[in-house]
Amino acid sequence: MSRGHVIENLLRPAVELYSAAAGLAAGTICLVAPWSLMLAPVVSWPLAAGFFVLAGIRAQQGLHILRYRRNLRRLPRYVITSARVPVSRHTLFIGKGFRMEQKHAQRLYQCRQPEAAQYLRPGWLYRQARGLEKACDVSLPVVRRLLSCDHWLNPVRPLPPVGGSPLLHGVEMNETDVTLPLGERVGHTLVMGTTRVGKTRLAEIFITQDIRRGEVVIIFDPKGDADLLRRAYAETKRAGREKAFYVFHLGWPDISARYNAVGRFGRISEVASRIAGQLSGEGNSAAFKEFAWRFVNIISRALIELGQRPDYLQISRHVINIDDLFIRYAQYYLPEHEPKAWDIIAQIAGKVTEKNTPRNLQGRDKYVVALEQYLAATKVYDPILDGLRSAVRYDKTYFDKIVASLLPLLEKLTTGKTAQLLAPSYSDLDDPRPIFDWQQIIRKRGVVYVGLDALSDAEVAAAVGNSMFADLVSIAGYIYKFGVNEGLPGENTAKVPVNLHCDEFNELMGDEFIPLINKGGGAGIQVTAYTQTLSDIEARIGSHAKAGQVIGNFNNLIMLRVRETATAELMTGQLHNVDILTSTVMSGVTDASGPDSGSDFTSNTMEHVSAVSAPLIEPAALIQLPKGQAFALLEGGQLWKIRMPLPAAENDALMPQSIATLAEQMQASYRTGEQWWSGAIMPESQGDSAALLASLEEGLHE
Repeated sequence: MSRGHVIENLLRPAVELYSAAAGLAAGTICLVAPWSLMLAPVVSWPLAAGFFVLAGIRAQQGLHILRYRRNLRRLPRYVITSARVPVSRHTLFIGKGFRMEQKHAQRLYQCRQPEAAQYLRPGWLYRQARGLEKACDVSLPVVRRLLSCDHWLNPVRPLPPVGGSPLLHGVEMNETDVTLPLGERVGHTLVMGTTRVGKTRLAEIFITQDIRRGEVVIIFDPKGDADLLRRAYAETKRAGREKAFYVFHLGWPDISARYNAVGRFGRISEVASRIAGQLSGEGNSAAFKEFAWRFVNIISRALIELGQRPDYLQISRHVINIDDLFIRYAQYYLPEHEPKAWDIIAQIAGKVTEKNTPRNLQGRDKYVVALEQYLAATKVYDPILDGLRSAVRYDKTYFDKIVASLLPLLEKLTTGKTAQLLAPSYSDLDDPRPIFDWQQIIRKRGVVYVGLDALSDAEVAAAVGNSMFADLVSIAGYIYKFGVNEGLPGENTAKVPVNLHCDEFNELMGDEFIPLINKGGGAGIQVTAYTQTLSDIEARIGSHAKAGQVIGNFNNLIMLRVRETATAELMTGQLHNVDILTSTVMSGVTDASGPDSGSDFTSNTMEHVSAVSAPLIEPAALIQLPKGQAFALLEGGQLWKIRMPLPAAENDALMPQSIATLAEQMQASYRTGEQWWSGAIMPESQGDSAALLASLEEGLHE
């Protein structure tokens, strides 16, 4: 098989085996019966060696043809246990594959020619076995099991149930481990593929390596997949990091850790930005969004001044009833600046009636009316008090209308057991569930699994996911400015890689996600996002331009089987064209007209080779991918064809069998004695609240 031809042709009969057999026979004769060839022994031995070398070379070339043809029909089995996933400090393992080049496009073109069909279809014995398997489905189940047994001793075992076209990966037999340098991960990675084609398996491979590497791992799973949760815990335990493992799961609140999305911030205004950022800002909604931001900011500033950590429950309570916060803050502030102020206010409140109450204050608490009259008559000024005062000046009916867009969001975040998870009580030491925040997780290099249970309640899942993303954006900004260990002894300025794995990320994505992937790399955040189609991103964002902005921030693209042509063109549109060589055989006959000519006719045959420009891969190739296989654009647009390892059938000894088992293991490691609120303002004690309430009741009776 000469390799010097213009067009490589591996899809043909293995004619090299004929000359290999001839060389083997000739060499054998030279050894056994040199007399038959009239050879002396001194000559027959070197000649036999030459024949054997020729036979070996030709046999190797012929077997290469046979292996190639077999590879196009059935790929070698690739199974690996989770414990044997390779882990490196420099690269991220993706799977086995090869760099896609012109020769592979040429081979794919040849495989699709009509004359190649005889080499690609299953053999006669295989087809008969499949027919017998169907016939014995009910009558002879034992025969069916033997024929369908997936074992190397079964010569007619069925193809693995992965679908697609095996040609896409079978055109190359020399596979290598495909890896991505860890330095490239900060450019973020987008994984696209339709349902049930291997995205979760790829996520498990990435998560396994990140956990064993000792890095921060945050997993967002809108579906709340129990298998992914158990896998994350098993890998954490295998790495000896189970004490740094946290689960936040809306579907399993009994084992879920607690989390306050607005409890930690660098600036007070961040609280309002995280909440109001989830409201619609399109069209007429923009004005209501701005008012909601201002109103939440007023409430947050008042709560902080009163010594309370903001949370969704308190903000929801004061959005519904601002009067209580106005009165409490006035009781806190006025006595320190005007000792006799509250006595005067109490006297005014005693004289308030419905008739002398201004129209815009009707329906308000009488102490609100008294405070408004007192503050209007004095020169007391406090920005927080003035903000609360401006809020209660609105007519109550009008006020309820302009905060109407804010209330549904807060209802989603404070209904049922969700309120216990998102508005935790920091002083309740009887609750064994830990409380975490992102800064704490990053500092201790933790592993967090966030299950949002979107199948049960998609609205609440989206609201909680957006809240966490908004909080992460804030933390990224803080780390970018001050570092991870700012304020701690022995400060280390080195970046801590924060691996963010977002399954179905289109369900979580909002406007806050764009700055996270655009500027989060400076804080060490490395996003790996998984989704089905490009349209999912556009539908969630609501803008083609913003969807392009999101896609443009992912430097690495891994695409499994997709069903949407536009999604496939996202990859194929970035690839260059290659020259595909085609051959055309032309023959002709010309009659000899001269009577003196010695020939009656002349004939000629020639092969014309031409080049046609064609895409390196077409969108159809991405639609025909088998499960567990992908094309990947890595390291600045290098195209790789990859297949991921299948999970081994044997059970993992560290894998919990059920969520209940996982809950028992996690509760054994829960610790409640840690100062989760360290460095934060403690909420006022029950004794202070009781004294404040008694003072208020005393003022009301006067």
